[in-house]
Amino acid sequence: MSKEQKVVIITGASQGLGAGFVAAFRERGHKVVATSRSIKPSSDANIVTVAGDIGDPATAERVVKAAIDHFGRVDTLVNNAGIFVAKPFTDYTTEDYNNTLATNLNGFFYISQRAAAEMLKTGGGHIVSITTTLVDQPIKGVPAVLANITKGAISSATRALAIEYADQGIRVNAVAPGIIKTPMHAPETHDFLSKLHPMGRMGEVSEIVDAVLYLDDAKFVTGETVHVDGGQHAGRW
Repeated sequence: MSKEQKVVIITGASQGLGAGFVAAFRERGHKVVATSRSIKPSSDANIVTVAGDIGDPATAERVVKAAIDHFGRVDTLVNNAGIFVAKPFTDYTTEDYNNTLATNLNGFFYISQRAAAEMLKTGGGHIVSITTTLVDQPIKGVPAVLANITKGAISSATRALAIEYADQGIRVNAVAPGIIKTPMHAPETHDFLSKLHPMGRMGEVSEIVDAVLYLDDAKFVTGETVHVDGGQHAGRW
């Protein structure tokens, strides 16, 4: 299969970063399997959509099966689906905890496991996950320990899987964004959120997309987390 016919699975694909990834990979001529809870069918014959909760192993099974049934293989998995709940630690509810772990950790585990199994059959592939710069540099004004618990685990798993599969053709990387302009952030919050970055602005969806595309092309890069965060991870300011 030629480079132009690469098959890419993207989770959390209906809006924001996920929609940006879908558009970017299609522009490269790749076939895409896109999943989220609310995703709608696509008129593009090279995009297959699968609606479902990524924290449910049955959804992961259906998504990977769709890739094989429609396109014959899996070359890249973009683990984009995630929940972010910013609250003081003692204010988190059991529902907050369960929902965040189900989407962020279970979702990562179930679909990565199934995608990796398919990649091994064809000689390799690439798994790239979206984490958060808060894993490396918490911010006093943004209490978000559930993000640290779940995305921190994915950061660690990225390195572990990179080593496990380094000699089997599967590369595993991550991108750690700062705060990005997506529908989850109301325009009236942008001024405050911009000031949380040393560069004085929020990130753009295109900047995270560019990092993922770079990693997908970077054949000698594995176990890496690329920070796209306006300098947040570098230290206090």
